[in-house]
Amino acid sequence: MSTILWPRRTAQVAAVVFGVFTLAIGLASVPIDEFTHQTGAPGGLVIDWLVTAVPMVSAAAVGTLVAARRPGNPIGWMLLAIFLFAAAPTGEYAVLDYRMHHGTLPFGGAAVVLGEAWPIFLVLLVVLLWLFPDGRLPPGRWRGVARVLVVAGVLAGLAASARGVAAVAGHDIRIDAGGNLTADQNGLWSIPMALVIAGSLASGLAWLIVQVPRYRRSAGERRQQLKWLYTGAIVFVISVFLPGQVGNDLIGPLGTAALPVCIGVAVLKYRLFEIDRIISRVISYAIITAVLAGLFAGLVLLATEALPFRTTVGVAVATLAAAALFNPLRKRVQHAVDRRFNRARYNADLTVAAFASRLKGAVELDSVRHDLATAVQKALEPAHISVWMNERSETR
Repeated sequence: MSTILWPRRTAQVAAVVFGVFTLAIGLASVPIDEFTHQTGAPGGLVIDWLVTAVPMVSAAAVGTLVAARRPGNPIGWMLLAIFLFAAAPTGEYAVLDYRMHHGTLPFGGAAVVLGEAWPIFLVLLVVLLWLFPDGRLPPGRWRGVARVLVVAGVLAGLAASARGVAAVAGHDIRIDAGGNLTADQNGLWSIPMALVIAGSLASGLAWLIVQVPRYRRSAGERRQQLKWLYTGAIVFVISVFLPGQVGNDLIGPLGTAALPVCIGVAVLKYRLFEIDRIISRVISYAIITAVLAGLFAGLVLLATEALPFRTTVGVAVATLAAAALFNPLRKRVQHAVDRRFNRARYNADLTVAAFASRLKGAVELDSVRHDLATAVQKALEPAHISVWMNERSETR
């Protein structure tokens, strides 16, 4: 027994150590920004800490949990590595060391090497998408080709990332104001970098094309896993590309935190059925909020501009109208959204409603028992159904 548990315990300890290290490196960007007088998130130090901590805590916690619970699945380890490459303040630390302290601080070379390893970040991100959710490449006749492409991508990423190693080994470290190397900008390193970028874009596009037939062929648990991944990816893309200061500084970190959470839920298969209800609720209340906000604004403008009412009276009338319409609107919108996005619950509601209507006119006990078992089977799909009835004596 000990020979079986020891590798798993070792993997769990390694996952915790890796997760703590990733979290510490990511959070270190805030004090390093203060030391280098870099501009962090608008709003002061507290907002900077919050914006940095939200995605990093989410990614480190989910990556550690997945790696500890599924040590044979590389997705957890890759999540930690991806966020380590993405969030490590390598450029800021390189400026602090080589431009402000003349290379006297420790780990300056490691910061340069890690900062130039962004091609590996691209390769890991694309490979993670192809390995989702069980850590294996898609089955079929192309699996052998996929393995060759993965190995070639990793080698190209390592070759493109070797520029930092060469600079540190040759003691030729020149850092610009952004923390990047300035030596040999157009040398041989540009060839593998271009290959990695082009290959990552092509592989990502191929993955998007494959998802359409893959989702249609999937069913049950696998389809729910794909739904979680797609939901997290859509939230991430929308939050990152929202225009304006609010989208960049507040919604962006929340969207970044949502992506690893969705991946972790899908890999660990934790209550996957809830994703349909979450999506339907979000869409429903977004539609309700938009409709009520438009109605409220229209009534206020109508009462104050077209009709001879005061502003306070118009606001009061609009508020009462919006409150009165909330519940009827919610029922109609929820029904329409559930019919489109939450078919399981919609079908279950129809089954229960049909059973209730039949129950009003039922007089035979055996018929009621059969209808009850049928309704439960259609609504919940249990593995086994048993119905116990309390039979009363005919004599009093």
